[in-house]
Amino acid sequence: MKNIINNIKWVSAVLLVVVYACDENKLEPLENNMTPPGIVSNVLVENLPGESKLTYTLPDDQDLLYVKAEYKLNSGRMMEVKSSYYNNSLTVEGFANEEEQEVKLYAYNRSEIASEPVTVNIHPLESPIWDVFRSLSADAAFGGVRLTAKNPLRHDLAILLMEKNQQGDWEIHPNSVYTSTDSINKTIRGFSIKEHEFAVTVRDRWLNTTDTLFANVTPFVEEALPKANYKHYPLPGDTPSHTTAVPSGMWDGNIMDWPRVFLTQGAVSGQHIVTIDTGVLAKMSRIVIWDYPEYYNGRTYYYIGNLKEFEIWGSANPNPDGSLDESWVKLGSYNAVKPSGLPFGEQTDEDYQTANAGFSWEFDVAAPKVRYLRIKSLKNWAGIGTMAIGEIQVYGNPN
Repeated sequence: MKNIINNIKWVSAVLLVVVYACDENKLEPLENNMTPPGIVSNVLVENLPGESKLTYTLPDDQDLLYVKAEYKLNSGRMMEVKSSYYNNSLTVEGFANEEEQEVKLYAYNRSEIASEPVTVNIHPLESPIWDVFRSLSADAAFGGVRLTAKNPLRHDLAILLMEKNQQGDWEIHPNSVYTSTDSINKTIRGFSIKEHEFAVTVRDRWLNTTDTLFANVTPFVEEALPKANYKHYPLPGDTPSHTTAVPSGMWDGNIMDWPRVFLTQGAVSGQHIVTIDTGVLAKMSRIVIWDYPEYYNGRTYYYIGNLKEFEIWGSANPNPDGSLDESWVKLGSYNAVKPSGLPFGEQTDEDYQTANAGFSWEFDVAAPKVRYLRIKSLKNWAGIGTMAIGEIQVYGNPN
């Protein structure tokens, strides 16, 4: 027993030494070369919107590890960017305005010893947030305010909607827009039907902000039309439904689970059509469509039968022969866009969350009151007419 105890003590002591040695090794640099490396040279600057790309020649040091850039943003925040010795360039970003900035470049060896700095003057172009701001519009919508803007460079940004609180201070709305999509079209709802004074600004992830757009907006009256009144209204020319996933799956309260969804028959070629009776004559504002996410890589939107290019028509009294004649009015033509722009079958979390929340498709505000809706699929994400819809909700003013 005594030998066993002694052995345990000996092993414990060895382990303590090993752990201590490991801890010490973690704190030490890879090497112990106190000689600073040479400096980077032949620095070339490419000025881009909100950023600058620096290309350089690396110093001829065997133990070179990386190059680091240090610079300051307009806000006073100090920034640094590191680039491995495998590369000969780096990009400094986060600038708001088109003005000269100073960047210091350091070379570091494996002992974390820095070279003398090389100072480079850059002149980044105006940040993309300004182009977004210049295209920004805030307009009245049913139940709220509609924000539209163009973001061609797909910059990560926020469009902040603000309204004064009871103390008279501007307060950011919690449902402001956070996106990197190229075409921004978002309606923020839940406002009372009276005039509201809004302020809107664009901000990037470095907290640079644009000027402020002020808009006085009075939302239009809107309410959800009860799904209890919806029913299938088949007309000549409509596409046969899937034998299991039938039209009533679009208003059963389940947005994604098979078979409580709606599919048209895939064997039918051409454009696919389904007609719905909402049960009430109303000035319709929009329809929210939850696409059916296929069981692929978990659940995948923007796939197979999900609507991509389509039209929605409305009628108060449709022609029983099924013709899209003067008894129908086009409420809108639509093109679904994947926020990330990734290829078919791929999606980001933003893509998934956007589709899972339902796509809100606005109707023509000049359209008359209608009761019947006709969804016409021109092309789905697979390039054919089949449609796969999880759920719908129609909104408008029935009064």
